[in-house]
Amino acid sequence: MNSNRPAILMTLALLYLLSPYQTAGADQETQVQQQPTKPNILIIFTDDQGYGDLGCYGSKTNRTPRLDGLAKQGTLFTSFYSQTVCGPSRSALLTGRQPIRSGGWGMPADEVTFAELIRKTGYQTACVGKWDVSNRKAIVPRMPNAQGFDYYFGPLGANDVGVVKFHENNQPAGTSKEMGELITLYTDKSIDWLKEKRDPEKPFVLYLAHTMMHTIIDASERFKGNSQGGLYGDVVEEFDFETGRLLDCLDELGLTQDTLVIYTSDNGPWNQDKYTKRKKGHPDGSVFWGDSGPLRNGKGSCYEGGYRLPCIVRWPDKVPAGRRSDAIFATIDFLPTFASLAGFEAPTNRHIDGIDQTELLLGKRDSGRDFFYFHNAGVRQGDWKYLKPNAHFHGYAVEDDREKVDELYHLGDDLGEQNNLAKQHPEKVAELKELMQKLESKQGSKDPSAASKIR
Repeated sequence: MNSNRPAILMTLALLYLLSPYQTAGADQETQVQQQPTKPNILIIFTDDQGYGDLGCYGSKTNRTPRLDGLAKQGTLFTSFYSQTVCGPSRSALLTGRQPIRSGGWGMPADEVTFAELIRKTGYQTACVGKWDVSNRKAIVPRMPNAQGFDYYFGPLGANDVGVVKFHENNQPAGTSKEMGELITLYTDKSIDWLKEKRDPEKPFVLYLAHTMMHTIIDASERFKGNSQGGLYGDVVEEFDFETGRLLDCLDELGLTQDTLVIYTSDNGPWNQDKYTKRKKGHPDGSVFWGDSGPLRNGKGSCYEGGYRLPCIVRWPDKVPAGRRSDAIFATIDFLPTFASLAGFEAPTNRHIDGIDQTELLLGKRDSGRDFFYFHNAGVRQGDWKYLKPNAHFHGYAVEDDREKVDELYHLGDDLGEQNNLAKQHPEKVAELKELMQKLESKQGSKDPSAASKIR
């Protein structure tokens, strides 16, 4: 009997290893190992940058090797939408809600930002740069610290008169008339936060919202006069260099692999002759014309040049590298997407216009949004875009020869919106007009379940 004991023990061991309990335990361990970690999130948000300003989006003038390299390391989106002007763009990004709901420059204190929600899951949060949703005033309940950010440095508004007034958290922190220093200053503040103020035991969100290239632009002496695109080109190339410095900091700190990087802008470029002729207080040579590439018009317009922006997303080994996607994606989608990635719940007591785009980002799905709404103007669904006769344009973006009629464009065939097909397709006009009105309705604004009804 003793001679058989080794064989018996061997058999019992094999039975244990093959038991359903042991197999379940192994499966659970595998599932834990495969569960993705919560990413750090870095949003780099430029101001008034054109769709065609970067080499990877077709520029033959501006040299942007770092951003072109970022696009090769991640996914470049060609149908990404923000809003058409500054404050509304920021409230939409922060809340996942269209400005008709989130308030734009006048975003109320009771709006809920992704920073407030993600902080509850253990994230550390920081905002550097242009805030622009507290009516450009120091209204503490509507400033970054009260809206979910542990740390803030930057101006509460824009640089329209060539001056920025900084705050650090809720305290005034000086002023500057040196517009050419701002790109480097904000990058330095971001790097300092990552190195000196960040808790390395926590995942983080860093929202870097630059002042450039808003209205009174300037570049540092290192870059001024070095591009082929005038002063505006100098600024684009300095952006590229400073973004590279920030990405290098992630490498230095060993954070690259675990960080979701999003590079985009708030609206299209100021590129209208009407605005240029009326400009005041701009230094000599500060012609701030951005490039909309193949798109019509620019900032303040409901044509594609006002809303459609460059967007590059990188998360090594998670977001597919070297991919170009024409899926419809927007800043309003950030909040529900971050909810999925970081493990928080999007608000259910208000209408959220954004949708979870996690599967699109991770390459598990090719499609994006079904539609995108243009503020008080129209709607895109698939390749079709409708604009109503009295579509809203900011004054400098008004095209004086535009007829106030229904407009319908097929963006797949006519990206420049030159061929109005409304008369040929009245049924499509009616369909998109109905969708637009539903999005603007009180039901869409008040009913939390409306998002699923009109997606």
